[in-house]
Amino acid sequence: MGKPTVTAGATNNDKTKFINHLLDDVSALEYMLENNMFETGIERIGAEQEFCLVKNDMTPSNKAIEILNSLEDPYFTTELAKYNLELNSPPFELKGNCFSEMEQFLINKMNRAYEVAEQYDNSLVLTGILPTISHEEITTKYMTPLDRYSMLGRIIKEARGSDFELHLQGVDELNMKHNSIMLEACNTSFQIHLQIEPKEFVEKYNWALAISGPVLSAVANSPLLLGNELWRETRIAVFEQSIDVRATTRMPIKRQSRVSFGTGWIKKSVAEIYKDDISRYTLLITNPIEESSLELLKKGEIPKLEALRLHNGTVYKWNRPCYGISNGKPHLRIENRYIPSGPSIRDEMANSVFWIGLMKGMPEKYKKMWEVMDFKQAKGNFIKAAKFGLETEFEVFDKILPARDLILENLLPMAEAGLKKVGVSQSDIDTYLGVIEKRIIYNQTGSQWIIRNFRKTRKLIDKDSTLKLLTLNMMRNGFDNIPICDWKEIDSKQKSEIQNKFEKVSQVMSTDLFVVRETDMVQLVLKIMEWRNINRMPVEGTKGQLVGLLTRSHIKKCIEKDPAIKNSSVKDVMIKDVFVIGPDDKLSNAIEIMNKKQVGCLPVLRKKTLIGIITETDLMKIMTENDSLNNGRD
Repeated sequence: MGKPTVTAGATNNDKTKFINHLLDDVSALEYMLENNMFETGIERIGAEQEFCLVKNDMTPSNKAIEILNSLEDPYFTTELAKYNLELNSPPFELKGNCFSEMEQFLINKMNRAYEVAEQYDNSLVLTGILPTISHEEITTKYMTPLDRYSMLGRIIKEARGSDFELHLQGVDELNMKHNSIMLEACNTSFQIHLQIEPKEFVEKYNWALAISGPVLSAVANSPLLLGNELWRETRIAVFEQSIDVRATTRMPIKRQSRVSFGTGWIKKSVAEIYKDDISRYTLLITNPIEESSLELLKKGEIPKLEALRLHNGTVYKWNRPCYGISNGKPHLRIENRYIPSGPSIRDEMANSVFWIGLMKGMPEKYKKMWEVMDFKQAKGNFIKAAKFGLETEFEVFDKILPARDLILENLLPMAEAGLKKVGVSQSDIDTYLGVIEKRIIYNQTGSQWIIRNFRKTRKLIDKDSTLKLLTLNMMRNGFDNIPICDWKEIDSKQKSEIQNKFEKVSQVMSTDLFVVRETDMVQLVLKIMEWRNINRMPVEGTKGQLVGLLTRSHIKKCIEKDPAIKNSSVKDVMIKDVFVIGPDDKLSNAIEIMNKKQVGCLPVLRKKTLIGIITETDLMKIMTENDSLNNGRD
């Protein structure tokens, strides 16, 4: 991103200059395409490996800067959060053993990162979303302290004009507001770059869109967020909503999110994408640029297209076009951004080989994709794959095909043929496509393994410990570079390794809340308490704020004094003087308040919003579980 300046702080003259450079860059790009100035006859691949840093208890670290400084390696760089770093690979020519060579490069670099992280009592985890991320780690407290992140965050927030909203429904449902772009930090990717011949860019870019759904279904590994079981690849929805600058309106205005699948097929050149993006998306950041790209072309120099690349860097397409220069020659790439990090380097390379094989194995009949497939069909397949993973049924032209059948019978053979065509070694083909094949046959993607073990382990121990145990296994298997198809189930005996040290209210509180409105009838509340076998219910006002508390014993006392009170409103009998606590408060504080005030529960509020409740029952359950763990260890 160079040295960006805030658009809001730039003068009108600065903005005008930047826009002129942006328009010149588009013209320069078209000129270079028309005059065959791009590199041809060679294809390269590259990758961006994002990864998570965790402490010994498997919760997110805040040591990214310290670890990066100790690494002293230009291939590593920062990410948005203090618990993420990124490793960039050099380009590899697409031939021979390029994929095994890239894997070895990543392994060597990551092993070094493991060694340095250990000096800070940290470890590394490869995963699309770290299971142990909590509300605390998506606050600006965990933002990497670099100007470009805080500036971009402010600009996006100002452009939106209100808090960000996240609405996701899977097995569980997550609805929340957030006041920064830090939700985006939950996402960790393995971004693979593929150089494309300019004359083939249109057909290959459209094909990349068409195969996105099936590829995503085979690589999904991010089903959990904040302890909720959501989509098979939850990253897709989280990223799209976490930096969405579109304000909610009363009218159904169709404006495109800055994170998107796209708006349609392209038919002429890559310039179509950039023109559409400039038309749709306002400038977020600008950069002072010394000389026009058109003037540089007149001098016989190759322009960097700085303005165009900077704007492109703030438009996050799942298949993003990229312009670059290698050895003095410009080239075009497609950056695949939807593949998640992990769960092992071997898995990431297998995912990349599968995608690149399909890209190179594109059948001739799909060159003009707009003539054979509706764009919305491709987009619909992508969304379905994000939601359902390997359980997706794809709409493929006039047929409905299960993901497993489509991949095993059609796509894997197509990928192998494509890899052979460009001279990739048979050993690399067999190794990496074999991982995909086993994953499909064994019915074990990263998401499937996580969900299965999350549900099983949750029956034995609390949610917080379950998430830590999942992360511990992911860390160990990833370190050993075991592909997900060969991962074993979590052994119940492992629970003693993650005996929870309950320190915060958020680790214990119940979030599956039954609440009543102050206008509800007392008799209805009594029935709900009886049906649900609960003794306490928070009371919300008309605006959703906490206004009181009802307990079964308090209601019965009121009825004993006046039987007619059963037909009254909740507001006539509720306890209005309610003791509350925050999710980040110490558990010892909650116990002290409950003992001192002689109350059996405490509603948990975050900025006046009810998010949970902690009860005597919760505390007794935790004490019992801890005793069980201690006895098991003895």
